[in-house]
Amino acid sequence: MSTQSLRRFARYKAWADQLIFEAAARLPEEELMRPRQVVFGSMLAMLTHVYTIDKVFQAHLEGREHGFTARITSEKIVLDELAQRQRELDDWYVDWADRLGETDIDETVQFGFIGGGEGAMTKAEILLHLVSHTNYHRGFVADMFYGAGVKPPTTDFPVFLRDVAQVA
Repeated sequence: MSTQSLRRFARYKAWADQLIFEAAARLPEEELMRPRQVVFGSMLAMLTHVYTIDKVFQAHLEGREHGFTARITSEKIVLDELAQRQRELDDWYVDWADRLGETDIDETVQFGFIGGGEGAMTKAEILLHLVSHTNYHRGFVADMFYGAGVKPPTTDFPVFLRDVAQVA
């Protein structure tokens, strides 16, 4: 994995997150909060979980405690506030990826899992985990859009590569 590829993935995640939040903002609030038969129970909760995990791994990368005791914050965050926080966090990851040198990406980060146990991942693995983790949960969110009678935005990586300017 090269730093250029990691930078591209950080930008892809930010782009896809932005699209999903823009589409979610057009939904009625009751659709965001509607209880569903999915992990975390609603669209807003699913998006909050993704944000929480992004924050957890940001703390791991910075070598500090994250303060979370669960995989979703107990703080109640409305969609527009969550969207703003996610955008700022995505910007942090893009800036972080831009600062990575070729040798930095293989540096191992030690951390403790929220549910217990020790973990270790390279910086590259952490970013790739966050991209795949978000994609996984974004699939559930897309299904909830369909359940609300609304087509979700297309957030596939090849669409990003086709439609968005790339890192030089």
